[in-house]
This record gives sequence, C-alpha cells and structure tokens, in this order.
Amino acid sequence: MFVDPPAPQPLQPGETPPASAAPGLPSPDGAIAWEFNPDYQRLVTMWRQVLPTLDTLTSALDKAYQLARSRDVWDAPVSGRYVEEMAEWRTRLGLYRQAILTSISDQAADTPRWVPANAGAPHAFS
Repeated sequence: MFVDPPAPQPLQPGETPPASAAPGLPSPDGAIAWEFNPDYQRLVTMWRQVLPTLDTLTSALDKAYQLARSRDVWDAPVSGRYVEEMAEWRTRLGLYRQAILTSISDQAADTPRWVPANAGAPHAFS
C-alpha cells in the first residue's frame, strides 16, 4: 500500500568522518576531531524499535481482516460492516505507519551524521 521512506543508516564498519569542515578550505587549527552524532544514532535506534512493532500490528490486523472476509467465519449479513471497518483500520494503520517513519526519516535527513567532537551536537529531540 505505502512504501517506507529511507531508513537512517547506522555507523558502518570502516566508515570515516569527513576530511575537513569545509572541503577545499584549510582550517587554521588543523585537523578536527569528529564523532558520530549521538542524536543521529538515537534516530537509528528509534527506527529499529518502531519498525518491528508496526510490522507486528500490520500483520495481526491483516490476519484478522483475512479471517473476517472468509465465509467460514461470518455467516451473518452484518459481517460486511465489520469487514469494511477492518479495511478502514488497515488504511489508518498504513497512514500512521507512513507518518511515523516519514517523521523519523525527515529528521535523520536534517541531522548531520558527524559532528566535531569538541562542539555540542544539534539536539534533535529538544
């Protein structure tokens, strides 16, 4: 139904910080010590916590929807209303999932992966 936005990428083995603060411009203080941004890492962790929960909710609702559509389960004329309501719940859950994952992805896109070690990292959750 919906395509998940791009996930924030964790620190990869062998990944190195940027070469300089501004490419092509020498800095007066020489080399800058960099650290992986802890706020960006929190976004990676949040994505990894939220995605399995959303997948579990989606699969549970999909299973219930498939059972509700079966004539073996429902024999009453009122069953159509319940199936329609479950279809609406599935749509709303899809929209909720899209909103949550998009907000995390957008925040990760706006948060730098590397920050100078002596500077305070931008606070994504303040």
